[in-house]
Amino acid sequence: MKYYIKTFGCQQNKADSERIKSAFQARGMKPARGYKDADYVVINTCMVRQSAEDRVYGLVRNLGKLKMENGRLKIIVTGCMVGLAFRDKTGRYLQRIRERMPEVDEFMPIEEVGFDNQPVRQDHENAWVPISNGCNNFCTFCVVPFTRGREISRPYEDIISECLHLKLKGYKNITLLGQNVNSYGADLIIGEKNIQVMRDLDKVYFQASDRTSAVEEERSDGKTAEVKWTGKKITPVFVKHLGRYRIPTLFPYLLESVAKIGFEKVDFISSNPWDFSDELIDVIASKKNITRLIHLPIQSGDNNVLKRMNRWYKTEEYLRIINKLRKKVPEIKFSTDIIVGFCGETDEEFQNTVRLVKLVGYEKAYISMYSQRPMTAATKVFKDDVSHAVKKQRWQILENLINKPILKITFKSTGTILHAPAS
Repeated sequence: MKYYIKTFGCQQNKADSERIKSAFQARGMKPARGYKDADYVVINTCMVRQSAEDRVYGLVRNLGKLKMENGRLKIIVTGCMVGLAFRDKTGRYLQRIRERMPEVDEFMPIEEVGFDNQPVRQDHENAWVPISNGCNNFCTFCVVPFTRGREISRPYEDIISECLHLKLKGYKNITLLGQNVNSYGADLIIGEKNIQVMRDLDKVYFQASDRTSAVEEERSDGKTAEVKWTGKKITPVFVKHLGRYRIPTLFPYLLESVAKIGFEKVDFISSNPWDFSDELIDVIASKKNITRLIHLPIQSGDNNVLKRMNRWYKTEEYLRIINKLRKKVPEIKFSTDIIVGFCGETDEEFQNTVRLVKLVGYEKAYISMYSQRPMTAATKVFKDDVSHAVKKQRWQILENLINKPILKITFKSTGTILHAPAS
C-alpha cells in the first residue's frame, strides 16, 4: 500500500505532515510518487486565508475524478479545516465541508497523530521541532485558536530528547515551532485551563484554584515565584505589559538548553511581540548559534488597526523591542507578517504601516490581504469594507518596499543574465 501527502500552509503543517508520514510507514506503507500511484491521499489543510481553503476544494474535486478511475483510492483530509470542524460545537462547518467534499473518505483531526514515532524528514540538515500547539491569543482576524485549540506545550524532556537525537544524526540546523513560542510552558506551570485566554476581558490572568503541583509559591504581585522544572527550582519569566504581568513562560530556558546542544543554528517561529521578554533577548545575545534573523510579526503599523485586531501592543512598544535587540545584538535582522486591508483600514492607517516598515528596515515580510475567516471576532463584528483592488495595491506597495522583487533580464546578443531589483 502506498500513500501521498499534500501539505498546505505553514511550517507547523509541514512538521505535522512529517509525523503523518511516520504513522503510515509504521503501518508498513510506502510513499507514492504522486496522486495516481497512491492508495491513500492525505491532504493537510490550511485555513489562514480563504484562498488556501479554496485550493483544498479544487484539489479534492480533481481527486474525485481520479477516484472514479481508481476504485481503491482513499482520500483523507486533516489539518486546520478539520480542526475547526471538530471544534465547532454547532456542527455547521463539518456539515459544510462534507457537503462540499463528498469525495472524502475520512476527516481526521491532526491530534490523532501523536509523537510516538520519529518524523520522516526529507531534509537531512534542517529540522522542524514542534514545542507547542494551539494559541490562546484570539487576534480578531485569526482562525488558529479555533483550528488548533488552546495552547498546549510539549514536555521539556521530549523536546530535548528529539533535539539530541537530531544532533546525533548529523542535523546542523533546527527550528523550534509554535503558534506563539514565547509563551511556551505557561500551561505546564499553572495548568491549561487556568490561563486567561480572552485578553480583552478585565480580569486576572489566571484563577487561584486547580494550580498544578509545579507551583511552589506566589508573590504578592501575583507572579509565580519559583517552580520545579527539570528537577530544579527556577523563576518563570514574566513580561510586564500594559501595566500588568502576563502569563509565566519558560521559553528562554528552553531556547538556551537547545542552543547548548551545539547545533550550527537554532531558529524559532513564531513569536508574539507582547511576550518578547528581556530574558529572551539576553539568551539570544549570549548564544551565537541562535538565529540572527528574528521573525517578529507586526501585522499593522497603526495603533488603531492593532487595537481592532486585538493585538496587545502599540507600535511604540514594538519598536522598543526592536531597539533592545539591536542594542544587545548589533548584527540582528528582522522579518515580519503584515495584513493589508484589514476591516476599516484607511489610507492614513496604511501609511503608518509604510512609515514603520521604512523605520525598521525588514529583511523579509510575509504580506497578505485580509480575508474573513469563520468564527473569528472580525467576521462577527466588523465589515470587510476595503475593496480587493485597494488591498492588492497596498500589498504591492509593501511587497516592492520590503521584498524587492527581482527581475531577470536576458540579453539576446550576449546571453548574459542580469538580476536586478524591480523599481
